[in-house]
Amino acid sequence: MAYSYSFEKLQVWQKSIHLVKNIYQITKQFPKEERFGFTSQMQRSAVSIPTNIAEGVSRKTSKAQAHFSTIAFGSLTELVNLLIIARELDYISISSYNSCREHIDEISRMLIALRKSQES
Repeated sequence: MAYSYSFEKLQVWQKSIHLVKNIYQITKQFPKEERFGFTSQMQRSAVSIPTNIAEGVSRKTSKAQAHFSTIAFGSLTELVNLLIIARELDYISISSYNSCREHIDEISRMLIALRKSQES
């Protein structure tokens, strides 16, 4: 794949895109009555992560870049919360939950490192 924009080269952005795909696959299994509520909220929080990474990288100042990384991190923690609730409601299996958590934890570490590099 040829990368046109600098954010596309970031491993944290690439992993976030993969997480979005996983969340969409998982939420396909949710009850139909959750389609416009819980399912939508989970999908939106997942999509917000790579979106804010991409937007932040395009900003000129380090402070602005770090701001968008912080927003992406907030969306990531929102997703963790929603994932916990989904597990508590038995919408997802323990194995799916654990797999997502591992992926989220990795992205979390990468986002923290990105934000630190932008703040310095």
